[in-house]
Amino acid sequence: MAARAFAIRRGGPGFVAAALVAAVILGPVAAVLWRAGGGGWPGPADWAALRFTLTQATLSTLISVALAVPAARALARRRFVGRRLLITALGAPFILPVIVAVLGLLAVFGRAGTLNAALDAAGLPTVQIYGLHGVVLAHVFFNLPLATRIILQGWQSIPAERFRLAASLGMNAGQVMRHLEWPMLRAVVPGALMVIFAICLSSFAVALTLGGGPRATTVELAIYQAFRFDFDLGRAAVLACIQLALVTMAAIVALRVAQTGGFGAGLDRSLRRFDAETPALRLLDGTVLLLVALFLLTPMVAIVLRGGGAVLDLPGSVWRAAAVSLAVAAASTALALALALPMALAALRRPMIEAVALLGIAASPLVIGVGLFVLINPWTDPTRLALAVTALVNAVMALPFALRVMTPQLIDIRCDFGRLCDSLGMSPRDQLRLVILPRLRRQIGFAAGLAAALSIGDLGVIALFADPEIATLPLQILRLMGAYRMTDAAGAGLLLLVLSLTVFWLLDQGGRADADA
Repeated sequence: MAARAFAIRRGGPGFVAAALVAAVILGPVAAVLWRAGGGGWPGPADWAALRFTLTQATLSTLISVALAVPAARALARRRFVGRRLLITALGAPFILPVIVAVLGLLAVFGRAGTLNAALDAAGLPTVQIYGLHGVVLAHVFFNLPLATRIILQGWQSIPAERFRLAASLGMNAGQVMRHLEWPMLRAVVPGALMVIFAICLSSFAVALTLGGGPRATTVELAIYQAFRFDFDLGRAAVLACIQLALVTMAAIVALRVAQTGGFGAGLDRSLRRFDAETPALRLLDGTVLLLVALFLLTPMVAIVLRGGGAVLDLPGSVWRAAAVSLAVAAASTALALALALPMALAALRRPMIEAVALLGIAASPLVIGVGLFVLINPWTDPTRLALAVTALVNAVMALPFALRVMTPQLIDIRCDFGRLCDSLGMSPRDQLRLVILPRLRRQIGFAAGLAAALSIGDLGVIALFADPEIATLPLQILRLMGAYRMTDAAGAGLLLLVLSLTVFWLLDQGGRADADA
């Protein structure tokens, strides 16, 4: 291991970026508390919401990661026609706008959905999507692709030469798992668990649409109710602090458990898995990929079928909103990457910087939005800065995903090339240009695609700063639904899906160009 943190100098832009992120997240929470005159002790309903939040987040996280491990291993071991397209398609649910994805899940698993229609025709009991199991189902649908891609990045970080050596030693699949894959999983899985657990803790739209009643209220939904129905800023801020504390504790545990695989440097050769060429393992991997693809892609097919006939007849306001969403996503992605790379480098020296980034998931976007409104309102009309504030908040919300994607690869780069760069006397700028960026290209492309797609589909702060003349595409869909123009809303939802997937694919492929996927 390198004697010191790779390409890091005392202080540095990474610590400045972390301080800015902390200010953007914690400052609005403090503003809400100040405006409310403090907060009170949570009541029985708040504790019930906390218990439900922890239960659904734990179940959703464990199921998502448990399913992601065999799915990522199957993708890592197999090369077949359409593999890149399948990897991109499997990532679609995570970047889907929540309201559009929920409509797809209802079309398949709802009371009048495809699954219940088939069960009813067969004389079998139908399934109920509302309640705890519906919330967990939706969270697995959203987070299984993210967990799969994070873990797949870990598999791709193992040099092909290690598998060649294992094959020359006659290792079978079980021995390869024990000596190569298990150490990698110990390094990657805790981070995946941390990120997904934090996402599920801050669930709002899923609980609102699929919760089924007061018994299925999350902390984020309780914050929304405190704002919308009671305008109890103190209670909302206290609940936001509880959410922040929960995710911070999860981050500390994950950072202490996570370890680097330490496989050493490779020659970046194309990977061939000699240990996985038996017919039984081929059948196993094929079955896993088929089941995962059916679970994740069927709701999206339902979205296409419902909205396909309305896309060409969409009003001009929808297309203008789509252009606004693309502009906001471009600014948000550029800002997210500008913050993520220096923070990821600084995290090699101070791992707790990653916990600062994770505040972007832990903090309630509603609280941040209201806090920014409180801070901006004395100086100018908040609606004039609606798009800029939306881009800023979207960048902060995407930051944890970017860091989780970049950090494991940066650890490997530090272990493999840190001493060599030191011995050559390379400056931090030369290390970044010649060593880090070329080997981090794939992760940067993936992180950029995630940030852009999540920003395009976000419906959060913009709803609080809504301008009647300017709207993002998700906000325009919400307005169409409120006006009972459901056909136009379905077509706009399909347009939003196409934009999200296209932007993600372009940026992800740009990062993986001329590299073995």
